[in-house]
Amino acid sequence: MSLSTFKNKTVLITGASAGVGAACARHFAHAGANLALVARGEAALHAIAEELRELTQVLTITADVTEISSCQHIIEQVIEAFTDIHLLINNAGVHHRGEFSTVKADHVAAMVDVNLRAPLYLTALVLPHIKQAGEGAIVMVGSLAGRAPLQGAATYAATKGGLRAFTYALADELRDSNIAVAVVSPGPINTGFIMDSIDEVEDIVYSQPMSTAEGVAENIATLARGQQVEITMTWFAGKLTTLGYLFPSLRRVLRKALYAKGRKNKDKYRH
Repeated sequence: MSLSTFKNKTVLITGASAGVGAACARHFAHAGANLALVARGEAALHAIAEELRELTQVLTITADVTEISSCQHIIEQVIEAFTDIHLLINNAGVHHRGEFSTVKADHVAAMVDVNLRAPLYLTALVLPHIKQAGEGAIVMVGSLAGRAPLQGAATYAATKGGLRAFTYALADELRDSNIAVAVVSPGPINTGFIMDSIDEVEDIVYSQPMSTAEGVAENIATLARGQQVEITMTWFAGKLTTLGYLFPSLRRVLRKALYAKGRKNKDKYRH
């Protein structure tokens, strides 16, 4: 079981100033939830907060989620403002692109810290408060790269794969509780995360259908209701990554065709 309604519930969202995080903020604001929005960029964070304050109560917290002291401070502020926490959306992410041999060591560390360590920190800190509230959910924003290894994104794929494994393990631990734990695993999303640096993104990424941030937010709401542990976007792309994981030789055979398709789609997006 998990949340049957979001009205008057407290939703904590990381990476909330743009993209999927901002889409989640809008979605849950319209559902009547209280929002605690976390991001590093103060100006963009306050912009989305001002947009939504006519709909609901909004707390903004400018913080670096890679520091455990910052995570503790985030939770303290949310509890002080709203008393309870019902839903945590671990959305903050970073991707320094390129073959592993070309990626700087500090960039590798940043991906591990933001994409994997921070969600684990926050989940550990939030879980007692969700238990005290009596019901709730923790939803991770993963990636199709976490379901099958992705050339040119070794560290990113590793962090998202680790986040997915953590999700399934914790979901089993909490199966008999009123707390849902789940992960949404999208392919490419039409946000600045991949569109602002299109020439740096691996061609194969664009071989899959493009999702929207709003679509991801809707699936996060579905997962928060405890209906399933994982949603892939798209369904077919999820099946393809499963096959690629189970049969690595098939993944290598298909790679050339997928890269070619991705390059063609890139040209379309550029224009």
